[in-house]
Amino acid sequence: MAKEQGRKLVASNRKARHDYHIEDTYEAGLVLTGTEVKSLRMGRASLVDGYATFYGDELWLEGVHIPEYLNGTWTNHTPRRRRKLLLNRVELTKLAQKTRESGHTIVPLALYFKDGRAKVEIAVAKGKKAYDKRHALRERQDRREAERALHSRGRAD
Repeated sequence: MAKEQGRKLVASNRKARHDYHIEDTYEAGLVLTGTEVKSLRMGRASLVDGYATFYGDELWLEGVHIPEYLNGTWTNHTPRRRRKLLLNRVELTKLAQKTRESGHTIVPLALYFKDGRAKVEIAVAKGKKAYDKRHALRERQDRREAERALHSRGRAD
């Protein structure tokens, strides 16, 4: 069987970009069981409530929902279990320093397979206020309206 190439997206957390100011992003490996990998290969996962925390000097991903594998037996996993993230020691110390700052957290942005291995893109983020969210939506809406006006003007000529 040929080895997988490229990147296959399984799940993305679009809500995170709306709720947080993204400062830095990192790519981390995941420690998974066999049924979790099979469930991910079926394209089933949810990152909506996910976050990462430190326990000791290790980084763990919590709140990510990977549903049970349909054809699994008694060896199936629990859907919302804590999963260990694999990063370099230098990256871990950087993340630990940044999360000690007030208001910073680590959120997952995307879950994907890269060359056959499960990876998660995590970000150091700072929560947005309600008025920041409204401002971002307004900017996006204004930009969309301007593009429509330019596009329709081009057709009229």
